[in-house]
Amino acid sequence: MNDNFTPKITLFHCINTVSEIGGFSLTGQDNFELETVKLPCSSMVKDVFLLRAFEAGSDAVIVLVCPEGQCRYVEGNIRAKKRVAWVRNLLDEIGLDGRRLSLRNISAGDTVAASRIIQNVLKDLEDLGPNPAV
Repeated sequence: MNDNFTPKITLFHCINTVSEIGGFSLTGQDNFELETVKLPCSSMVKDVFLLRAFEAGSDAVIVLVCPEGQCRYVEGNIRAKKRVAWVRNLLDEIGLDGRRLSLRNISAGDTVAASRIIQNVLKDLEDLGPNPAV
């Protein structure tokens, strides 16, 4: 992989999962860009927003949602899960690799889990490399 590769990650998150992204502890992982998009509910993430993140140069996109059965808006996280699955299939079809898009359930305020998720995505990007569409 290119030594000059600086991964760019876009993180969509429900305000009920993580209110502030700045509190993440990403020890040893300071060579990446993180763009965050706060949503009132994860159901607000639309397929076009996910695709635009890749079009804008993101190497990976993460969607953080409430645990199933714990959404304040009843089914917001389930709707987000369906949209993410659809876009992952589309990414596979167009050759961008659906593994670049992930959805993870986390409990409210669990910045440790959120940090771990980001670190895992960064490890995956070591194998996937930069976004081929850019």
